[in-house]
Amino acid sequence: MRLTRFTDVALRVLMRLAVAEDGEPPTTREVAATMRVPYTHAAKTVARLQHLGLLDARRGRGGGLTLTSAGRTASIGSLVRELEGTGDVVECEGETPCPLRSACRLRGALRQAQEAFYATLDPITVDDLVTAPTGPLLLGIGRGPETG
Repeated sequence: MRLTRFTDVALRVLMRLAVAEDGEPPTTREVAATMRVPYTHAAKTVARLQHLGLLDARRGRGGGLTLTSAGRTASIGSLVRELEGTGDVVECEGETPCPLRSACRLRGALRQAQEAFYATLDPITVDDLVTAPTGPLLLGIGRGPETG
């Protein structure tokens, strides 16, 4: 299974916010630059994550992005399900329907594998993803001389 770019960006944004230091919360533009994703992608992702209650976004002076407690404890499996949707891994009913769809065992096997993938991610939280060595690395990204 392959995650969409949107889900990848969402997970990286949440991870970056999970290690944000107290004080000035990072802006969407800063997080996008740090995580090396286009600003437009980051902005759409931030809007969706805010809608899901996983982060707060405030504009203006003193604004920025902060992770909510729900964002810290969010199950990665649940989050990926939400962002990826519940569709099948393969498309059997497309423009040219698969001739095997009425008696195919592959679709069911792939659905089971997809659920096993999500189930593996269910016990993992955003906070779990930023334990060492990831958290310290995230804190150091963007502080080097190339960001000046």
